[in-house]
Amino acid sequence: MKVIFDTNILIHIEDPKELSKNLQDLMKIFREHGHQIFIHPISLKDLDNDNNESRKKIILSKLDGYPRIRSPPKPTNDFLSMVGGSSNSNELNDNEILFSILRNAADFLITEDYGLQKKAIRANLDDRVLSIDSAFDYFKNLHARNALHHTLLKEYFLRDLDIEDPFFDSLKDDYGDSDFRDWFKRKSIEDRKCWVYRENVKIKAMLMLKEENETIPTFPLITASKRLKIATLKVDMPGSKIGELFLKMAFQYCISNNIFETFLTHYRKPEDRLIPLIESFGFEFMGLLEERKGRMEKEEVYLKKFIPKEKDVSSFDIAKKFYPSFIDSSSIRKFLIPIIPEYHDRLFPDFMKRQMRITDYSEINIPGNAIKKAYLSHSSITKIRPGDILLFYRSHDRKAITSIGIVDREPVHTNDPDKVVAIVGQRSVYLYDEIKDMTQKPVLVLLFRHHLNLPRPPDLNYLRNHNIIQYAPQSIMELNHNQYVAIKKGGKLDERFTVG
Repeated sequence: MKVIFDTNILIHIEDPKELSKNLQDLMKIFREHGHQIFIHPISLKDLDNDNNESRKKIILSKLDGYPRIRSPPKPTNDFLSMVGGSSNSNELNDNEILFSILRNAADFLITEDYGLQKKAIRANLDDRVLSIDSAFDYFKNLHARNALHHTLLKEYFLRDLDIEDPFFDSLKDDYGDSDFRDWFKRKSIEDRKCWVYRENVKIKAMLMLKEENETIPTFPLITASKRLKIATLKVDMPGSKIGELFLKMAFQYCISNNIFETFLTHYRKPEDRLIPLIESFGFEFMGLLEERKGRMEKEEVYLKKFIPKEKDVSSFDIAKKFYPSFIDSSSIRKFLIPIIPEYHDRLFPDFMKRQMRITDYSEINIPGNAIKKAYLSHSSITKIRPGDILLFYRSHDRKAITSIGIVDREPVHTNDPDKVVAIVGQRSVYLYDEIKDMTQKPVLVLLFRHHLNLPRPPDLNYLRNHNIIQYAPQSIMELNHNQYVAIKKGGKLDERFTVG
């Protein structure tokens, strides 16, 4: 597999200093599995601006042992319009590197440059542009010898957590040590609960929710309405998908409790990782909270709605902005996808409990419980496009349609396992050896967002009786709109979240 490394990381590797544990382990994985490290030639142009010839010569000598990407593609105008930011040479260079990933000159880019990571989100390449920590987690799981492990989330009373845990240090910085301790004490007395992920005893991620029906004191004022406040969403594991899982849990709470808006407040950081994540699921900046006494920074408010009012928006945009709502009119194509129980369990681990309650997230598979997923098939179908509806049929045991997803990227056919890995990125629930076995024949890669499970999965008898299919499907097949309507009706799909 070809991986472009940011030159700053490579310079650090070549320095006679101790490397971080994750970077050491990542390099070990690369050596063991033959992944190749490349430099994009445009990166070396940054060194031309260094007037210290002696230092420049030393750095170039350290980088000389790494191969270059040959004849890298030049960004198109459409790409530059999408990612923006070409006002200086550094951003121009970043755009060239990112475009090389889009055009598959390499499979992944590893960088600690937040600006580059943010551009990757705009280009829909965030699954292939990784930090050191997220790259280590990804490649470690990719080459695991056993099935992906389950990560444990636990519910705690806030009072049972140690306020001196380093996890809370950044929150003390945001809100002021005294104010945060007062808040922690008040919420502990109120018996507030939260969801926590721990690693080696230390807190690594936390989610706290609160129902509200109050005005939000921004300018202009946001009028009172029933909403879910994401009071705390903090993850100290970049690229782990836990943040996406926490959003899914919050959305599920809203669905289960007839709440159609959710919001959070946030102090923006110079290299902010939360804002790109929430914006990708439809949160919009609404304004600034009234000034907190003694603070110069402004606390921003982001609001998400679940039910769209506008009708003249594309199916892809509706599915993104108003998730889990989606367009299912007669103009939208629908496809039935058979999936064996083993892969169904990995891809939809929440199905057995149907629409999971928040209390059901006690033992979870992070990639499987995230919203963005990837499915691999040997189907030769070429009709599927972004915005199309996917209906997953669990074969063998349940023999029923269980789950609905919306395609969010252009499907790809390939028999190159490294290309499959690069496309699915951090969405993967497949091990590398499984991908190698599957790509003995051409593979269809479908990237989609999981929207809803059907409360009453229509089984094969129902599908026969309503002239949808007569036999268990063996490959992906297109359904007409009337067949889809019968499935939606029989499955008791919550039509509050469909736009006809």
